[in-house]
Amino acid sequence: MMIRSLLLFLSAASLTAAQSAAPPQQPAAAVASQGGGQSTIRFEDATQQSGIHFVHSFGSAKLSSLLEGTGAGCLWFDYNNSGRESLFVVNGRTLGPDMTSAPLGVKPDPPPHAHLYRNDGNGRFTDVTAQSGLDPDLYGVAVTAADYDNDGHEDLLVTGYGKVILYHNNGNGTFTDVTKQAGINVKGWAISSTWLDYDRDGCVDLFVGRYVKFDPKYRTYYAADNYPGPLDYAGESNMLFHNNCNGTFTDVSKQSGISAYIGRTMGVTAADLDNDGWDDIYVTNDDIANFLFHNMHNGTFQEIANDTGAAYGQDGEATSSMGPVAADFWNRGVLDLWVTDGSYNRFLKNLGAPQLGSSPPKANWQGFEDVTAASGISQVEGQYVSWGSGVSDFDNDGQLDILVFHGGLTHMIPMEHTLFRGLGNGKFADVSRQAGSVLSVRTVARGACFADYDNDGKMDAYVVNLGSEGTLLHNVSANTGHWAEIKLVGAMRKGDVGVAAGDPLARSNRDGVGARIEVYAGGVRQTAERVASSGYLSRNDGRVHFGLGKADLISTITVRWPSGLVQTLTNQPVDRVLTIQEPGRQAR
Repeated sequence: MMIRSLLLFLSAASLTAAQSAAPPQQPAAAVASQGGGQSTIRFEDATQQSGIHFVHSFGSAKLSSLLEGTGAGCLWFDYNNSGRESLFVVNGRTLGPDMTSAPLGVKPDPPPHAHLYRNDGNGRFTDVTAQSGLDPDLYGVAVTAADYDNDGHEDLLVTGYGKVILYHNNGNGTFTDVTKQAGINVKGWAISSTWLDYDRDGCVDLFVGRYVKFDPKYRTYYAADNYPGPLDYAGESNMLFHNNCNGTFTDVSKQSGISAYIGRTMGVTAADLDNDGWDDIYVTNDDIANFLFHNMHNGTFQEIANDTGAAYGQDGEATSSMGPVAADFWNRGVLDLWVTDGSYNRFLKNLGAPQLGSSPPKANWQGFEDVTAASGISQVEGQYVSWGSGVSDFDNDGQLDILVFHGGLTHMIPMEHTLFRGLGNGKFADVSRQAGSVLSVRTVARGACFADYDNDGKMDAYVVNLGSEGTLLHNVSANTGHWAEIKLVGAMRKGDVGVAAGDPLARSNRDGVGARIEVYAGGVRQTAERVASSGYLSRNDGRVHFGLGKADLISTITVRWPSGLVQTLTNQPVDRVLTIQEPGRQAR
């Protein structure tokens, strides 16, 4: 991290707008449908007209510590069940002289705080923070959401320096801090976290990532590095809390095997990476090997990142890994991994077989192959430091695209951002400079979250910029294909008793977290999983988006619920949000 920051500092003057070569000829599979011509991905800056006026604060007069440079994330969620995704953005707070070498001379009034922006429709938002009760008393870093008590309302977990805060959604536009009564006690620097139902009992459990044992008094570093880096501090263990299905949690970090591994967590996602029907946990670490915690189906996890090719970058190096995303890029029914980092980024092809739920732990699974260079990505990304990113079909042509936001590592070096258009077969074209001037505006980006906030079928984005105003990117792509967005509703309800996986009365968590969705349309089968965290410090739209290209009818939708139930719907319409509810099961 130190060497990388020095190189960036010395070469700051040469960081001009990237000159992109003309994209290669697009294959037929990448040509969109409705207009008959090639789709064009394009974004516009919609920040000012939206009513979202968020300014991030890292708490001091100038960037002077690892805590300040980490930044913050954001989250889209439908907290009021309006059918529209609202935006929550995490913020830092003013730091005193005991926490930074560059304290603010005049503290801002009002002090920096997190914000909740209610989606009012028509591209407009209202700041409802004051009446919501969402005013976390901490230096905030990341956020994730899930309906942990299965009452039909998504709850929030905000992580940061010193503690985490669990907010219960009261269902009336307000939230209550229930951290203590829920039994969640996290000390140290909590960072990216996620929800998953690791034992498939119908209640989502909580994984909390922790970064380093930060000591603000330690100030030994080379001047060009600006401040001590992650390797100057001791690493930390992560934590796992089991949901007791009664509004409380039990710390199972030790007995699960999670706390045995000391890392420097930056990003985390949970998904079924080996197709055995149970969610695994992938953790990206800063300047050390990443972790892959494989779910052993008995409440324990085995760390297998090195054995499966998921630990290091393409040259065998441990880079500053930021945020992981799990997605099926080849439409093979297995989830690949995309990871932003401080170097070339990582594109890991899953070598597993597509048969879901049919194999014991790790049976016949070959892990991952790094194909970043072959994909056409690393040649572009090597000049940047990459943070928040999203994997989505931004033009709905049936191929996944990748949008990446950049910014200086230890210095406030603004950078432009990149967009890779999916060509199929793991190949991408750099269309960054043709995708709208907003991507050429240099910022010091950190967390980013993605959603179809105006329900037009095209995925939009919000990016948190370090120490400055965030940006709302509206997707105005032309000649786009058909689409579908799927909202899942599991059969578990508040007050239901958790039932072990395999029990005929088992039900899935209300959000459907961990459910695998297969959409077959126009002769193409696409696969995605409903996850609770994705990318760097953030969470995306809880509805799962599919671009369908020319297909004007969905032949089948198959949902493999965490309960084990497999549900199939046929002949479904396109260009709309489809709500799929897990069939209810009789209570005991």
